[in-house]
Amino acid sequence: MNENKNRVTELFNIKYPIIQAGMIWHSGWRLASAVSNCGGLGLIGSASMYPDILRENIQKCKKATDKPFGVNVALLYPNLEEIINIILEEGVKIVFTSAGSPKTYTETLQKEGLKVAHVVSSTKFAVKCEEAGVDAIVAEGFEAGGHNGRDETTTFCLIPNVKKHISKPLIAAGGIALGSQMKAAMILGADGVQIGSRFAATQEASAHENWKKKITELNEGDTLLTLKELAPVRMVKNKFFNELEEIYNVGRNAEALVASLGRARAKKGMFEGDMEEGELEIGQVSALIDEVLPVETVFANLLKEFNETKNPSL
Repeated sequence: MNENKNRVTELFNIKYPIIQAGMIWHSGWRLASAVSNCGGLGLIGSASMYPDILRENIQKCKKATDKPFGVNVALLYPNLEEIINIILEEGVKIVFTSAGSPKTYTETLQKEGLKVAHVVSSTKFAVKCEEAGVDAIVAEGFEAGGHNGRDETTTFCLIPNVKKHISKPLIAAGGIALGSQMKAAMILGADGVQIGSRFAATQEASAHENWKKKITELNEGDTLLTLKELAPVRMVKNKFFNELEEIYNVGRNAEALVASLGRARAKKGMFEGDMEEGELEIGQVSALIDEVLPVETVFANLLKEFNETKNPSL
């Protein structure tokens, strides 16, 4: 991949159209700054941070890079107003919102000079993003890890359909860990990609080492999309996952699901390293990840693979 400008690189003033997803318990200032320093766009994941921790991460990221970076804001989490105020006070210029309506903060942030992207899982919601005036749209297929769409539309089906219905810069997400996959997404109409799982298994990610090692051991079929009654999420099949399946087997009791989740399960798994009792969120593409690497190496591999992948010819 060369450094020719496209709509994503121009919008965010970055070298390459590669965005690192703002993943809970992974995306602290070290990961975000490392990605930005490599020429991509690093995102701090605010959803797993108390407001004061978010402020600390933003301040450390500003010291660690002079390149653009942003904050991911999941709109289903509490303290939203406080989080938005911290983002504005600290002078962050880019926000990616998800898990809610794009109308919630887009206008407020844009009035302060910020660029706003919103993550969706369907063409219908992509159109709503365009109507809300966002600067870019992330279309995420159900291969992706973490919170996800209910429709189970794959990235390769989603991207060309969204492309037909919107005019804003389009960023593909879900199932992208190789440069060849990045090229395929862009051939289908994406202007750039957002990558989560591959950056989760990096030295700079803030997740527990037990979890990073576990990611490299996963095979096809080791993750499943579940919890559609609450908020769909793709996670690894472990002891905790099996407990959720038992709740389903006795009648899909939403209250029992909430009670089971209400024990800081994601933190227990991905941040504290409990591989059995914790909630382990990762994408299907984890089956392609067999090594924990520095961000710089991941970036170099992505660019090399992208450039070596030939466009198809008949």
